[in-house]
Amino acid sequence: MNELLLDDVTIRWTSVSDMANNVYLVTNRRSGEQLLIDAADDAPAIAELIQAAQGDAQNAQIVAVATTHQHWDHVRALADVIEKHPVTTYAGAEDMAGIAEESGVQITNGLNHGDQLKLGDVVIEAIHLRGHTPGSLGYALVDSSGQPVLFSGDSLFPGGVGNTWKDPQRFLSLITDVSERVFDRFPDATKVLPGHGDTTTLGTERPHLDEWRERGW
Repeated sequence: MNELLLDDVTIRWTSVSDMANNVYLVTNRRSGEQLLIDAADDAPAIAELIQAAQGDAQNAQIVAVATTHQHWDHVRALADVIEKHPVTTYAGAEDMAGIAEESGVQITNGLNHGDQLKLGDVVIEAIHLRGHTPGSLGYALVDSSGQPVLFSGDSLFPGGVGNTWKDPQRFLSLITDVSERVFDRFPDATKVLPGHGDTTTLGTERPHLDEWRERGW
């Protein structure tokens, strides 16, 4: 289990399943409101993550679950989590039907690019990153300390963008969105917390954008 402590929020995450899916829990340290991002496989491990965060704020309580995209490995525990925590759910509007098909959960709030959700006084913005799936989202949080964090789902990883299955149009869509909506907007210090594997920063990845474009993946 990992932890990132900022001025406004504590972010905890754990890796689950044989696909090393990252499940994130964001806690507003003042209000106690919590957002779970990507209820991937292993509901017991998610319950342990939630329990570990109880000390991160008084009256800590999950108020919403957000999903980065519709793929099965990112929603395997969504139904179990929502049954235990019947809260508001968020996802990209264009992935809502896919999530319902994969998990049986009807997302309550479909998000488009630039839409915001609030965790107490903390604003989290939906960044539509088209290509890995039609409705793939990143979730961007800027702490009052000035530290930006991007939960990038499967759209951006250390070493490249997400899988577009050798489809040139999908790759062009994703690399363009990642370039314009992430790298052109957020500073090098931005922490990138992806859907699988290790964290990185935009500063670490920025020098390789042209290389990614040239190789086509």
